[in-house]
Amino acid sequence: MGLGTFFATKLDEAIGWARKYSIFQYPFVTACCGMEYMATACSHYDIDRFGAGLTRFSPRQADVLFVVGTISHKMAPVLKRVYDQMCEPKWVVAFGVCTCTGGFYDNYATVMGIDTIIPVDVYIPGCPPRPESVIDGLMKLQDRIAAGAQRY
Repeated sequence: MGLGTFFATKLDEAIGWARKYSIFQYPFVTACCGMEYMATACSHYDIDRFGAGLTRFSPRQADVLFVVGTISHKMAPVLKRVYDQMCEPKWVVAFGVCTCTGGFYDNYATVMGIDTIIPVDVYIPGCPPRPESVIDGLMKLQDRIAAGAQRY
């Protein structure tokens, strides 16, 4: 193992650790799961201790897209545009069963899972998901961010 490899490996670990604890999320909230999403941010669950408490409402300032609720085909181009405006590296969290699979909606107007539009990194199932599930999904995302190869 050469000297350059050692420094590059340690730099990857340091950048992964920094990104893991500085998650700037963009909430794309469209339905009833939004209430449970807001409950996770309250003091009882304290999502700030994971470094994800500061919500950004501009896709250019966010690195994690939280898609919360039902996505209709009319809303799909807007979601795709928000995703495209985010800077690299970026991650996507599908929040709730309607976002993950279309839920109990089996009609022509609802997207049957947002992974048909944009790539998804973490799925948080439930109708609505409990805050504990959201925190578990956030910790899985943090592990994925820290373990991933860093792009400079």
